[in-house]
Formats: sequence, C-alpha cells, structure tokens
Amino acid sequence: MNELISIIVPVYKVEAYLPRCVDSILAQTYKNLDIILVDDGSPDNSGKICDDYAEKDSRITVIHQ
Repeated sequence: MNELISIIVPVYKVEAYLPRCVDSILAQTYKNLDIILVDDGSPDNSGKICDDYAEKDSRITVIHQ
C-alpha cells in the first residue's frame, strides 16, 4: 500500500534555490506525494516559480500568504 506523504516547503527569498529543491522532490522514486509550497510573501519571483510548478504537476499545491 502506497500511503500519501505530504511534503511542506516554506518559500521566502529562495528564487535561486527553489527549482533545484522542487526538482529534487519530483525526482523521488516514491510518487504518491502531496507537495505543499508555502509562499510567505516573498518579494522575489519565488511565488511565480511556485505557480509555474503547480501548473505542471497536479501533486503540487501553492499557498500564498
């Protein structure tokens, strides 16, 4: 049985590192994942990057706060 595993990633001023982080999570062999990216009002393009990933993969949810 493959249980759903949630991965929560806090996002704030990590524009340079965010793609590497999310790509690493998506590359895992375990595929039953719920990936939650929490954008805490980052002033850089991190929020847009999160939204772009969410459009490409249905396992990704973005929370902007």
